[in-house]
Amino acid sequence: MMETVTIPSFERVYERHAGEVLGYLTRLLGRQAAEDAWQETFLRALRAYPQLRHGRHLRAWVFTIATRVALDERRRAKPVVGEPPEVPVSDGRAAYAELAPYTAELPPTERAAVVLRYGYDLDYADIADALGSTPDAARQAASAGVRRLRRHHADPR
Repeated sequence: MMETVTIPSFERVYERHAGEVLGYLTRLLGRQAAEDAWQETFLRALRAYPQLRHGRHLRAWVFTIATRVALDERRRAKPVVGEPPEVPVSDGRAAYAELAPYTAELPPTERAAVVLRYGYDLDYADIADALGSTPDAARQAASAGVRRLRRHHADPR
């Protein structure tokens, strides 16, 4: 029988995860787009909060929302000709920032899987929730990302 975990106030969840979600979105989207995505993430979370049944896995739940917002943003984004690409911000506040120089060129799903697994130490079930896939697909995405990184750094052409 599963133990019921009470749901903390939304403010407590926000205070606990707002900074790391902003950092995660900054890593995926760049500073400017991340701020909009961060606001959208917490608006969606606030709207959905009354429907939560328990307080388990709230961090993964918020990261799931953030990942979906980021993927939506990347799908909508159109490249602007003549504008230089935004450089990822690495301020050393979170563990994922160390992955920034390595994961920048990975496809979005692989990048998200690698960052969630090795930057945030989420398990594959939580990563699957964030990516809207299965744990096996999340494991494959993280593995493919790591293989791609190894190939790139073994033969940097």
